[in-house]
Amino acid sequence: MYIDFHTHAFADKIVKKAMENLTATSGLKPCTDGSLKGLKEKMKSSGIDAAVLLPIATKPSQQEVINSWAAEINGKDGICAFGSVHPDAPDALDYLEKIKATGLHGVKLHPDYQNFPVEDEKLFPIYQKCTELNLPVTFHAGYDPLSPDLIHATPQGLLKVCEAFPDMTIILAHLGGMYRWEGVERLIAGKPGNIYLDLAVTAGEIGEKQLMRIISKHGADRILLGSDCPWDDPANEIKMVEKLPLSREEKDMIFYKNAQKILKIEL
Repeated sequence: MYIDFHTHAFADKIVKKAMENLTATSGLKPCTDGSLKGLKEKMKSSGIDAAVLLPIATKPSQQEVINSWAAEINGKDGICAFGSVHPDAPDALDYLEKIKATGLHGVKLHPDYQNFPVEDEKLFPIYQKCTELNLPVTFHAGYDPLSPDLIHATPQGLLKVCEAFPDMTIILAHLGGMYRWEGVERLIAGKPGNIYLDLAVTAGEIGEKQLMRIISKHGADRILLGSDCPWDDPANEIKMVEKLPLSREEKDMIFYKNAQKILKIEL
């Protein structure tokens, strides 16, 4: 069984423009057309049983439409949708209440696209509210091509958040920090708490020795399969994990058991 904890798709009316812009920014060749249909087709071809969809409100005005769409598709055809709030929205805390009430599984925050350093205390009320509502928070972590020279979610900054909110369930994308894995290994890996690291877009980017050091230090029970589809094919991360010198039980934790624990679902 496989649960991909890090995927993206866009509503049909915006998918073409969104994918054109994101493809130009990233320089990556997407493995789907960015639509929900495309994601479901990729899930089927890669053997993915469920996918966590992570929408991002890049403007305060997008909160309503994004969270409404996420609620509409949540729980259908293996889609487990998160919601999103924008830190600059005056009603962000109210929208967190709505996200919880509509049954969305958590909140996605993207420090680069939402323009904030993760340790900025203006985010603390959002973190506190997510903790109180028991809403897991997925952060983009580390490098992003949108902001190549300014890392908004460094291992140092994320460590401060983890320490300030020890009861918040935190998922750090890209194994805790894309291309910042030395800092992750030194500062984040092994840190106690509900801190999970997903594997999005790490296949072919991180060496096996460093990957194993981070997994061994942090524990396979806090690592999540993730692809960042459509920016990587989940089959690549599955193959990467299968090649690792881990037990079958450890691999199953990464592939689906840890995700089930966070999502509180049975497949």
